Amino acid sequence: MTLPISFEFFPTKTEEGAAKLRLVRQELYALKPEFCSVTFGAGGSTQSGTFAAVGEILAEGVDAASHFSCVGATKSLVREQLATLRAMGVKRLVALRGDLPSGYGAAGEFHYASDLVEFIRAETGDAFHIEVAAYPEIHPQAKSAEADLQAFATKVKAGANSAITQYFFNSDAYFRFVDDAFALGVDVPVVPGIMPISNSTQLMRFSDACGAEIPRWIRLRLQGFGDDTASIKSFGLDVITDLCDQLSMAGVPGIHFYSMNQSAATLEICRRLHF
Repeated sequence: MTLPISFEFFPTKTEEGAAKLRLVRQELYALKPEFCSVTFGAGGSTQSGTFAAVGEILAEGVDAASHFSCVGATKSLVREQLATLRAMGVKRLVALRGDLPSGYGAAGEFHYASDLVEFIRAETGDAFHIEVAAYPEIHPQAKSAEADLQAFATKVKAGANSAITQYFFNSDAYFRFVDDAFALGVDVPVVPGIMPISNSTQLMRFSDACGAEIPRWIRLRLQGFGDDTASIKSFGLDVITDLCDQLSMAGVPGIHFYSMNQSAATLEICRRLHF
């Protein structure tokens, strides 16, 4: 089965971490990803690390997408960073509002991701393929499901080419979101984001923070395994393989794996699915 796949990485803080990440990337490149994205820290925290990792991926012969957060940013800073990325040969961006870091009093010159998308298009034309975020289970700060859907439509109409979803474990949430977005005239590809399960404590923490729902039966099974990491990983592989199978059989435009800078789970899931 041929289905476009892509991977997300985050910048490392040490040279040792960077070396490990290079090995992980090489292992995942065997799956021939369409691109690899690198997350972007708000307020300048890891932006240099993002650009460095993006540059390495490009040098390794793989298309790289830089996450691009606008929270707290000025138009002049964004203009400068866009010029840097273009000079590096980056052709794909993941445009996000981002979270306001503690200590920041205002959101800067961009209030929403749609403002950023519109600005990038005005400044650079079609130089970048722009991805935006989608939330099948509703953004945790959204006033309502309808408001969240309208916000997504606004981002797309501002110039986004495609979207990547927050991770989810209920495929019905994804299918309903895509149908509802299409009803609003949004017809760009919406690629499901997939989080392999290998650490239950970490998964619970991330999910509580970002609003991704862990179905009760999955949560209880994970809790029942306690500290049995082998059982957690085995169960996680079964659950995520089944989810990806449902999505691929339904004809999704691709799958984006949140790798957590690890390769083992993603490699095994893709092996089982013959990706």
